[in-house]
Amino acid sequence: MTDQDTDRIIQMAWEDRTPFQAIKIQFGTSEADVIATMRRTLKESSFKLWRKRVNSGVSQKHLKKRSEEITRFKCTRQKSISLNKISKR
Repeated sequence: MTDQDTDRIIQMAWEDRTPFQAIKIQFGTSEADVIATMRRTLKESSFKLWRKRVNSGVSQKHLKKRSEEITRFKCTRQKSISLNKISKR
């Protein structure tokens, strides 16, 4: 895995509405692998804050906790992304 892939996984992990399944689809990494990556790359305090947020119910990281109304991985206001490059309008 490249540094760019790791950076993108961390970004996706911090996003509340991006489920672990979306990360698995894009990068082939399981939830446990994402947690291990976050533990390895973040400061201990940042990792604890992230885990607390993921498990608090604020985050929609687990599909079972998500509202059935949410059917997409990205916000409607988010710019289009293709091949991890932000498309110009």
